[in-house]
Amino acid sequence: MTRKVAKWLALAALLAPATARAQRATPPVIRQNLPLDSIRLSDPFILADAKTHQYYMTGTGGLLWKSPDLKRWSGPYTVAQTDPASWMGPKPMIWAAEIHPYKGKYYYFATFTNPAIKIDTVQGQVIERRACHVLVADRPDGPFRPMRDATYLPATMPTLDATLWVDKDQKPYMVYCHEWLQNQNGTVEKIALKPDLSGTVGKGKVLFRASEAPWSRENPRTGPVRPNKVTDGPYLFRTGTGRLGMIWTSWVYDQYTQGVAYSQSGTLDGPWTQEPQPITPPNYGHGMLFRTFEGKLLMSLHSHKDINGDYHRVPHLFEVSTAGDKLVLGQPYRP
Repeated sequence: MTRKVAKWLALAALLAPATARAQRATPPVIRQNLPLDSIRLSDPFILADAKTHQYYMTGTGGLLWKSPDLKRWSGPYTVAQTDPASWMGPKPMIWAAEIHPYKGKYYYFATFTNPAIKIDTVQGQVIERRACHVLVADRPDGPFRPMRDATYLPATMPTLDATLWVDKDQKPYMVYCHEWLQNQNGTVEKIALKPDLSGTVGKGKVLFRASEAPWSRENPRTGPVRPNKVTDGPYLFRTGTGRLGMIWTSWVYDQYTQGVAYSQSGTLDGPWTQEPQPITPPNYGHGMLFRTFEGKLLMSLHSHKDINGDYHRVPHLFEVSTAGDKLVLGQPYRP
């Protein structure tokens, strides 16, 4: 096992932070007036909800924070109510949750892990049951509950970091990652969703692989430097010219790094062309885009710091522009 693989496996074990562990034991203590940089959170996703004129932030851990202005936050709130009789079991880990408004309801896209179920062993590494799933609620702060379909993706396939996209055909799709631990070259894939998002239709299709990013790097113990295996956090957007883009995250050696790809066809089917350089500074990643109530376009993402093996991740905001043909990163945004 390479040092990079060992570090990533340690990170996978730690991705459910203290808030997620608290969720399993007792309800979290709700705090008020929290500044953003005091919240420890991986994969921060922010919904600016026009109906309630509130910002809702979620991510890994399955909890929720609320803010009227992005300056001060209250939380964490427990919002996901999974079925203990399902494959997830009574206490699933929750990673990379997102909240999407769609046709009058709110949909909770997240990765659920049941460590009690083992689905595969690859190169001596046991792979747990981990899969993308969608819950639904009438409000942006839940409670989010399961819909009809018991699974969205094959049970033998570890998947993560699902997001929602409505393509040019006006049909909804789930875009997700097939985890590199199984296929050894992580992919970003798409699968069609039912009109009410209650399940999937057909089979998934690979959009691109981790090795296609010219900026990603992995330094094995022996042999030459090679592309990294990891695909994380896909999120889609359109530029001012109508170009379809996707931000996603991998690694440059030990630095968590976010790149961007663009579809040549303007649809999910691509083909996808990777930008040669990352779009964010080193040790930032798993981003998404949202507009403030004042109309400013921001990127929410987390910083990544390894402090003696403790992965410290904190949400951050950057100004961005999609006015032209590409996504352009601006300065850090401090409300």
